[in-house]
Amino acid sequence: MRRLAAGLSGQGSGARLARFLLIGLVNTALGYALFALFLLAGLGAQAALGLAFVLGVLWNFWAHARLVFGQGGLGRLPAYAAVYLAIWWANSRALEAAEAAGIAPLAAQAVLAPLAALAAFFLIGRVLTGRFPVFGRKR
Repeated sequence: MRRLAAGLSGQGSGARLARFLLIGLVNTALGYALFALFLLAGLGAQAALGLAFVLGVLWNFWAHARLVFGQGGLGRLPAYAAVYLAIWWANSRALEAAEAAGIAPLAAQAVLAPLAALAAFFLIGRVLTGRFPVFGRKR
Protein backbone atom coordinates (compact mmCIF):
# COMPACT_ATOMS: atom_id res chain seq x y z
CA MET A 1 0.00 0.00 0.00
CA ARG A 2 2.88 2.37 0.76
CA ARG A 3 4.38 1.64 -2.66
CA LEU A 4 1.10 2.51 -4.30
CA ALA A 5 0.82 5.76 -2.33
CA ALA A 6 4.42 6.67 -3.16
CA GLY A 7 3.88 5.92 -6.84
CA LEU A 8 0.76 8.04 -7.00
CA SER A 9 2.43 10.99 -5.29
CA GLY A 10 5.25 11.31 -7.84
CA GLN A 11 5.51 14.03 -10.47
CA GLY A 12 6.44 11.90 -13.50
CA SER A 13 4.09 11.22 -16.37
CA GLY A 14 3.48 7.67 -15.11
CA ALA A 15 2.36 8.90 -11.69
CA ARG A 16 0.23 11.60 -13.29
CA LEU A 17 -1.40 9.04 -15.57
CA ALA A 18 -2.04 6.73 -12.61
CA ARG A 19 -3.64 9.59 -10.65
CA PHE A 20 -5.72 10.59 -13.66
CA LEU A 21 -6.95 7.03 -14.11
CA LEU A 22 -7.79 6.72 -10.42
CA ILE A 23 -9.56 10.08 -10.30
CA GLY A 24 -11.14 9.26 -13.67
CA LEU A 25 -12.65 6.10 -12.22
CA VAL A 26 -14.07 8.08 -9.33
CA ASN A 27 -15.35 10.82 -11.68
CA THR A 28 -16.88 8.29 -14.07
CA ALA A 29 -18.56 6.41 -11.22
CA LEU A 30 -19.83 9.65 -9.69
CA GLY A 31 -21.16 10.89 -13.03
CA TYR A 32 -22.86 7.59 -13.78
CA ALA A 33 -24.29 7.39 -10.25
CA LEU A 34 -25.71 10.91 -10.54
CA PHE A 35 -27.13 10.09 -13.99
CA ALA A 36 -28.74 6.90 -12.66
CA LEU A 37 -30.08 8.66 -9.55
CA PHE A 38 -31.69 11.41 -11.60
CA LEU A 39 -33.02 8.95 -14.18
CA LEU A 40 -34.50 6.69 -11.51
CA ALA A 41 -35.96 9.76 -9.77
CA GLY A 42 -38.06 10.36 -12.86
CA LEU A 43 -36.06 12.75 -15.03
CA GLY A 44 -35.73 11.97 -18.72
CA ALA A 45 -32.38 10.67 -19.98
CA GLN A 46 -31.25 14.01 -21.45
CA ALA A 47 -32.25 15.99 -18.35
CA ALA A 48 -30.50 13.47 -16.11
CA LEU A 49 -27.36 13.68 -18.25
CA GLY A 50 -27.43 17.48 -18.24
CA LEU A 51 -27.87 17.77 -14.49
CA ALA A 52 -25.17 15.17 -13.79
CA PHE A 53 -22.88 17.11 -16.15
CA VAL A 54 -23.42 20.46 -14.44
CA LEU A 55 -22.83 19.05 -10.96
CA GLY A 56 -19.88 16.99 -12.13
CA VAL A 57 -17.93 19.80 -13.80
CA LEU A 58 -17.07 21.60 -10.57
CA TRP A 59 -16.04 18.41 -8.77
CA ASN A 60 -14.06 17.23 -11.78
CA PHE A 61 -12.27 20.56 -12.20
CA TRP A 62 -11.11 20.53 -8.62
CA ALA A 63 -10.06 16.86 -8.73
CA HIS A 64 -8.19 17.13 -12.03
CA ALA A 65 -6.56 20.49 -11.39
CA ARG A 66 -5.47 19.82 -7.82
CA LEU A 67 -5.03 16.09 -7.50
CA VAL A 68 -3.82 15.17 -10.99
CA PHE A 69 -2.12 18.15 -12.58
CA GLY A 70 -1.11 20.17 -9.49
CA GLN A 71 -2.81 23.36 -10.66
CA GLY A 72 -4.61 25.90 -8.50
CA GLY A 73 -7.02 28.75 -9.02
CA LEU A 74 -10.02 29.12 -11.24
CA GLY A 75 -8.36 30.76 -14.26
CA ARG A 76 -8.63 27.64 -16.39
CA LEU A 77 -12.20 26.83 -15.36
CA PRO A 78 -13.82 28.44 -18.46
CA ALA A 79 -11.62 26.42 -20.87
CA TYR A 80 -12.12 23.32 -18.74
CA ALA A 81 -15.90 23.81 -18.79
CA ALA A 82 -15.79 24.33 -22.58
CA VAL A 83 -13.99 21.00 -23.03
CA TYR A 84 -16.49 19.29 -20.77
CA LEU A 85 -19.34 20.93 -22.70
CA ALA A 86 -17.95 19.48 -25.95
CA ILE A 87 -17.64 16.06 -24.32
CA TRP A 88 -21.17 16.35 -22.94
CA TRP A 89 -22.51 17.33 -26.38
CA ALA A 90 -20.88 14.31 -28.02
CA ASN A 91 -22.10 12.04 -25.20
CA SER A 92 -25.59 13.47 -25.48
CA ARG A 93 -25.77 12.81 -29.23
CA ALA A 94 -24.40 9.28 -28.79
CA LEU A 95 -26.92 8.57 -26.01
CA GLU A 96 -29.71 9.86 -28.24
CA ALA A 97 -28.55 7.58 -31.08
CA ALA A 98 -28.31 4.60 -28.74
CA GLU A 99 -31.84 5.19 -27.46
CA ALA A 100 -33.10 5.49 -31.05
CA ALA A 101 -31.47 2.11 -31.73
CA GLY A 102 -33.44 0.61 -28.84
CA ILE A 103 -30.64 0.49 -26.26
CA ALA A 104 -31.70 1.31 -22.70
CA PRO A 105 -30.20 4.56 -21.38
CA LEU A 106 -28.47 2.92 -18.39
CA ALA A 107 -26.81 0.33 -20.60
CA ALA A 108 -25.84 2.87 -23.24
CA GLN A 109 -24.31 5.26 -20.71
CA ALA A 110 -22.37 2.40 -19.11
CA VAL A 111 -20.53 2.09 -22.44
CA LEU A 112 -20.38 5.79 -23.29
CA ALA A 113 -19.08 7.08 -19.93
CA PRO A 114 -15.65 5.39 -20.14
CA LEU A 115 -15.24 6.64 -23.73
CA ALA A 116 -16.01 10.17 -22.57
CA ALA A 117 -13.48 9.75 -19.76
CA LEU A 118 -10.76 8.73 -22.21
CA ALA A 119 -11.42 11.79 -24.38
CA ALA A 120 -11.36 13.92 -21.24
CA PHE A 121 -7.90 12.65 -20.26
CA PHE A 122 -6.32 14.09 -23.39
CA LEU A 123 -8.37 17.25 -23.68
CA ILE A 124 -8.38 18.19 -19.99
CA GLY A 125 -4.66 17.50 -19.73
CA ARG A 126 -4.10 19.91 -22.61
CA VAL A 127 -6.24 22.62 -20.98
CA LEU A 128 -4.63 22.30 -17.54
CA THR A 129 -0.97 21.84 -18.54
CA GLY A 130 -0.57 23.22 -22.05
CA ARG A 131 0.33 19.78 -23.45
CA PHE A 132 -1.35 16.53 -24.20
CA PRO A 133 -0.72 14.11 -21.31
CA VAL A 134 2.06 11.55 -21.54
CA PHE A 135 3.37 12.32 -25.01
CA GLY A 136 2.32 15.87 -25.87
CA ARG A 137 4.50 18.86 -26.45
CA LYS A 138 4.21 22.08 -24.51
CA ARG A 139 2.48 24.97 -26.30
